[in-house]
Amino acid sequence: MAKIKVTETVLRDAHQSLLATRMSMEEMRPILSTMDKIGFYSCECWGGATFDSCIRFLNEDPWERLRIIRKEMPNTKLQMLFRGQNMLGYRHYADDILEYFVQKACANGIDIIRIFDALNDLRNLKTAITAAKKEGAHAQIAISYTTGDVFTDEYYINYAKQCEAEGADSICIKDMAALLTPYRAAELTKGIKAAVKIPVQLHTHYTSGLASMCLLKGIENGCDMIDTAMSPLANGTSHAPTESMVAALQGTEYDTGLDLVKLNEVRDFFMGLRKKYIESGLIDETMLAVNPNALIYQVPGGMLSNLLSQLKQAGKEDQLDEVLREVPRVRADSGNPPLVTPTSQIVGTQAVFNVITGERYKTVTKEFKEMVRGGYGKTPTDIDPEWRKMILKGEEAISCRPADLLENELEKMRQECAEWLEQEEDVLTYAMFPKVAPKFFEKRRDAKYGVDSAHADSANKVHAV
Repeated sequence: MAKIKVTETVLRDAHQSLLATRMSMEEMRPILSTMDKIGFYSCECWGGATFDSCIRFLNEDPWERLRIIRKEMPNTKLQMLFRGQNMLGYRHYADDILEYFVQKACANGIDIIRIFDALNDLRNLKTAITAAKKEGAHAQIAISYTTGDVFTDEYYINYAKQCEAEGADSICIKDMAALLTPYRAAELTKGIKAAVKIPVQLHTHYTSGLASMCLLKGIENGCDMIDTAMSPLANGTSHAPTESMVAALQGTEYDTGLDLVKLNEVRDFFMGLRKKYIESGLIDETMLAVNPNALIYQVPGGMLSNLLSQLKQAGKEDQLDEVLREVPRVRADSGNPPLVTPTSQIVGTQAVFNVITGERYKTVTKEFKEMVRGGYGKTPTDIDPEWRKMILKGEEAISCRPADLLENELEKMRQECAEWLEQEEDVLTYAMFPKVAPKFFEKRRDAKYGVDSAHADSANKVHAV
């Protein structure tokens, strides 16, 4: 029996990391039945940015994508990434919407839901955990890994124990920014494994060039599952190559049990797609290179490029070093949030404003104020009350779970999008992307009825009833 289980990310995180989530259903479908025979522990194929990308850029119904993958891969557990109370959108949603989303995700084929919160605020995960378990899904809680004085082994171990107590079926150490180093991975995995009884998975990116070593050290210290990507879409800002990790563990006590010859057939297929993506410019070859800057500045690679872009727009790119020195100060002021989406953008943008205006917090972004207010949840460390008052300028801070302030909104959303409903899941698509979804629904209607949207109104309303 395989000792180390492998989660294959090529259908979600790998192409999200390298080509902005642009792999289409048409492109991936021919290889799905072959992948189903490999014996992966799970295939991460949904969630994250795939939902947004499907309706915004690919003109695909993400729910139909999931149904097709489920049909083509009946023997493999399907996994998704879920941002807790943010679901797959960009705000906190009411509990009734979240519960309905989890119900529909599981009904359409999801087996494992990896749930995380940018602030590691467990309150933002509770409803999702309960909903997943109610549907019989595996609720994996991902710990957002970051660095800094407060983020000790003790911090992560305590959080892992809380997640287990809350009902998590497994824990994932989620190093989205490639900040993990091999011996840190060893210590952290060993500490968490000793503290909890549930399985532990390790997720890290190749950006800094350390991912394979981190995975190996994690495995040697008790890690049960690892995330990898098929080699044509591995490395760079993606993950360690699946085939390489399988080969490294072959014949050892950690053998994955996966067949390199069978994997080669999958590799050949994705090599064809990789060539196509590079030729079309979808993959920028710099994304495939190792960039250790994340380790030097202790900020994620995506955040670094975003900071530079903002400074260039202001004609202040010569002030990058000053901004990079300001980032940890802003972060400390605002409660030491982990620098992952969306907090990395919030902290980074505020640091840019602090530098280019020449006065700290002279200009405060709406998102930064909301984070300081408590609108995203509880930060890892307490915020100075006097400083918070200065930022909020009379607005009241909140200490409750942000979603507690939201009224049920499922029926309201149903009414708002009634004219477009063709399946029950459409209300969830609309709830998360109210500006983008109607355009997608109109295109879908046009394709279905072969007429422009205006003339299809009556036909669609009859269908929706």
